[in-house]
Amino acid sequence: MQNPLQSLTTLSAKKEKQNVCILGATGSIGESTLKVLALHSAHYQVFALSGHGRLDQLAALSARYQPEYVSVPASKGEQFAQDLKQRFPNAKVPNIVEGEAGLKFIAEHSDVDVVMAAIVGAAGLEPTLAAVQAGKRVLLANKEALVMAGSLFMDCVRSSGAMLLPVDSEHNAIFQCLPADYFQTTERFQSHPSRAGVSQILLTASGGPFRQFDLQQLERVTPEQACKHPNWVMGQKISVDSATLMNKGLELIEACHLFDLPAERVTVVVHPQSIIHSLVQYVDGSTLAQMGNPDMCTPIAHALAWPKRIDAGVAPLDLFQVATLNFEKPDEVRFPCLRLAREAMQAGGTTPAVLNAANEVAVAAFLAKTIKFCDIPRIIQAVITQLPMIAARDLATILHYDAAARQIAQKIVQTSV
Repeated sequence: MQNPLQSLTTLSAKKEKQNVCILGATGSIGESTLKVLALHSAHYQVFALSGHGRLDQLAALSARYQPEYVSVPASKGEQFAQDLKQRFPNAKVPNIVEGEAGLKFIAEHSDVDVVMAAIVGAAGLEPTLAAVQAGKRVLLANKEALVMAGSLFMDCVRSSGAMLLPVDSEHNAIFQCLPADYFQTTERFQSHPSRAGVSQILLTASGGPFRQFDLQQLERVTPEQACKHPNWVMGQKISVDSATLMNKGLELIEACHLFDLPAERVTVVVHPQSIIHSLVQYVDGSTLAQMGNPDMCTPIAHALAWPKRIDAGVAPLDLFQVATLNFEKPDEVRFPCLRLAREAMQAGGTTPAVLNAANEVAVAAFLAKTIKFCDIPRIIQAVITQLPMIAARDLATILHYDAAARQIAQKIVQTSV
């Protein structure tokens, strides 16, 4: 089997500086990526940036990094250019592209070497897929691309010659702990008790801010509480997903596709300290763990320079200060989103795309204070029930079911007001 993350061959030997495109530059992953790039400006340069809702921030980034291209939402190009000239009169005005076509244009541009895929949600699927089809080195932080279209996406990675490297801290940790020949072996977990000596993956979860809340307390939580993650600094949507454990469910689906695993080979372990980012168990009784301070700059730097190691600007782990590491089983009664995600992966076909779409609508409604926290899994379950699974034959089918799921979820939200 060809390595879906490809070989050690990289583009870095061909150029003095790598051109980097950041899809989702104004989010937390985009900000962390720019921090790492700033530490290694002799080897990397910002070629293209995209943003959606924070155009003021995107203008500031454009003035600072002077990319060749900036992608903005449809019909926002002229406004963005005027704002950039007004706020930063001495800044270079980049080539401005718009909408979905603009995102795809910068993702597959012939001068781009590395694409950071950090757009949140389903909106990141098509531009990330465009980068893969163009054979780029893709740093994957958009888990929804694999949740929605995992099999199609990984088939495209294998056929295009792209290099796919996981940026989610958990999947990056797993990648670091796997044996070097994992992707070369002809064994597959579906028909073997192990693969390259690996018996299972342990996917760690912080448990979020409500880990110790009972069901009555969960019914009363607010968006403000849900967005205060105890360990990580993240955007609102992913913070709510972390609080419901849906983020871990999406990561479970992502892990199954990235590492060619059935869902029963992935065990979620609640680890409140977020020091161990994930673990790999082997048939000889060994368990390898990747550890580090909870800072996304570490997995970003690893994926950016792999197979080399570069400075991420992150302090080394102080085990004396950490002192204690705790582990718990996740409670799927209080946090049913994790169960729903596992069942969606086992069902296959269009079900994971339906799960993701319903979750995005429900989380947005919760953040708008239209529904309660515990309504999120109820809405997801209702949408999945109404949209029976079919085979995810192509992208058009997946996008059709994504749209249908959103429509149903919106109707449920409206009737609950």
